[in-house]
Amino acid sequence: MTGFHQEDAAASFDPLRPKLLRVAYRMLGSVTDAEDMVQEAFIRWMKADRKTVLEPEAFLRRTVTRLCLDQLKSARRQRETYVGPWLPDPVVEEEEQEDVTLPLMLALERLSPLERAAFLLHDVFGLGFEEVATTIERDSAACRQLAARARTHVREARTRFQVDKQRGVELAEAFYAASRSGDMKALGAMLAADVSIHADGGGKRPAAMEPIFGFEAVMKVHVYLAGEFQKNGSQFVRAGFVNGLPGFVTLEADGELQTTALDIEDGKIMAIYVVRNPDKLRHLH
Repeated sequence: MTGFHQEDAAASFDPLRPKLLRVAYRMLGSVTDAEDMVQEAFIRWMKADRKTVLEPEAFLRRTVTRLCLDQLKSARRQRETYVGPWLPDPVVEEEEQEDVTLPLMLALERLSPLERAAFLLHDVFGLGFEEVATTIERDSAACRQLAARARTHVREARTRFQVDKQRGVELAEAFYAASRSGDMKALGAMLAADVSIHADGGGKRPAAMEPIFGFEAVMKVHVYLAGEFQKNGSQFVRAGFVNGLPGFVTLEADGELQTTALDIEDGKIMAIYVVRNPDKLRHLH
């Protein structure tokens, strides 16, 4: 492979890389795996007869999607042996990304790989069913059916209440302050009656092995955690949108990062998502 061929391949590929990463990440929920799939697509692009490819973006999106479908089959097996609740790798952005929020990503986990691909390509990325059919190698009627089934499953997870961006960030910062200082009155005032906590430690760091549901149980956890924070400290790194939800990144006493994302409805926190698994936080360093 000559240097020229590589440069030529990179020149057409690199502008599409961010879009391809978005597809791969939303398919897989893992930043590292998404990067691997996009890199594999680049290797295939270098080997392809690029002069015969009329639409590089469509060709590469198809390649990435098919690689992700293969990866999802093996990821399913890994997921069955995962320790504690599984959450997608946290992607922290300055601005809200509204197309796929964290609750929607969790709903996508319950779909078959083909349902997931059909839903993302059509409903999120706006492709016509003919293109979806070519990508996932099914006829367009089957793709319509896959997307419709997926839509039924994920309807509940769509954000029904848009939170004002500034209000969301303020609530996240207030939650951090109250939870770390032990101000349980202020913390309790922010929580919905049926609030839940979902913590992903992946068996690598301490985290609840099951989601925790209900105001009383969640408050009890935070009373305990406040005592730990008082003894060991917790440092605020930055606020932002974690997978589209208001949240923040902290540096905890064990020297590891942690992300917290808040699902807010009607001004109250409905769900708290905490990622502690260091394997899922490496890209934030």
